[in-house]
Amino acid sequence: MSAERLTSRDDAVMAILKTTEEVNQLKDVDTILDKILYESRQLSGADAGSIFLVEDDSLIFSYVQNDTLFKKETANAALYHNFSIPISEHSIVGYVAKTRQSLSIDDAYELDPILPFNFNKSFDEKSGYRTTSMLTIPLIAQESRLVGVMQLINAKNDMGKVGAFSPEAQTYIPLFCNNASVAIERGIMNRELILRMMQMAELRDPSETGAHVQRVGAYSAEIYGTWAARRNHSAKDIKRARDNLRLAAMLHDVGKVGISDNILKKPAKLTDEEFDTMKWHTVYGARLFKNQTSELDRMSMEIALCHHEKYEGRGYPSIPYSAVWSDSLSLGDEVRNGEDIPLAARICAVADVYDALASPRSYKDPFPDEKCLGILESDAGTHFDPEMVEIFIEIFDVIKAIRDKWTEDWKV
Repeated sequence: MSAERLTSRDDAVMAILKTTEEVNQLKDVDTILDKILYESRQLSGADAGSIFLVEDDSLIFSYVQNDTLFKKETANAALYHNFSIPISEHSIVGYVAKTRQSLSIDDAYELDPILPFNFNKSFDEKSGYRTTSMLTIPLIAQESRLVGVMQLINAKNDMGKVGAFSPEAQTYIPLFCNNASVAIERGIMNRELILRMMQMAELRDPSETGAHVQRVGAYSAEIYGTWAARRNHSAKDIKRARDNLRLAAMLHDVGKVGISDNILKKPAKLTDEEFDTMKWHTVYGARLFKNQTSELDRMSMEIALCHHEKYEGRGYPSIPYSAVWSDSLSLGDEVRNGEDIPLAARICAVADVYDALASPRSYKDPFPDEKCLGILESDAGTHFDPEMVEIFIEIFDVIKAIRDKWTEDWKV
């Protein structure tokens, strides 16, 4: 969609319907937010924008785009800023959430002082950005449920000059958002469903927390995004693959539900026999995705099965895919190494090991960053795909932002 297409009502409606259909094909909430925000900006000519999602009586900062400040299709720490705003009349987004009415502002620095809300200049002051026009829209799903607020910033004309949002944008973007809000709600439910599945694993293995799987999923998505951008994959293909990878990586250890508590909760190093039993969690996890109906199922199976394989070939379970469902299976029948290991599993391996190193366990304190990165670098080419380690270090500012976003009480 583009701003000039708004001059035709029929073209605008058709563009909205087509884009809504594309949004509805996505599964993970972050990918859905990215698509909705990008298309709304295209539709209005907005330079930047952000989305806040409702949680209790607050709006949680959940997604951001800014063509002036951020590079496109690359890892971005700003995506993982962690703050909330009360749903009240004092802020612009809070006011829109409370009234459930869209609000267009021509110049944020020239607000009438009698208005109940005010413009927070702190982001502009820190970044050097100049916010002028704003279009803030409530995101309302089925049965009038408010799921969030989207804020578009700085509408630009064909010459790149910032001005007010057009009457057409103020009409059609809320229409698009009303349709897209249902997809946001569905994406939230998809992620919550996966987190509930992982709560079953957490009951068995205390290290498999919701925060852990959120971090591993986000790390994996960001590593992939940089890997794919290096190869000039299209933005559409990157978004689709990230959509699946984030959710699939969150399920990497779901097979631990099949392992005995005596092993999972042992507060000491496992014996060789116990470790051999532990290795079966990869097979148990893969077996959950036997009846594959989507790319997400396939990727989830590959990650569950192969995220403990090693780049040089000494990992586990090292079995052919065709043997996963065999009743007479024995581990180690086939050496899998290098790029024979699925890309998603090579990515998840780095993400999962880093998070284990950087997190406390019953037998250790969290390792400092220097030690974590030193271990990853020393094992590049043996345990890990060296390019994945290189990318991980390249985007480490983003990794730290993700780690800070999904923290937990460090109790062991």
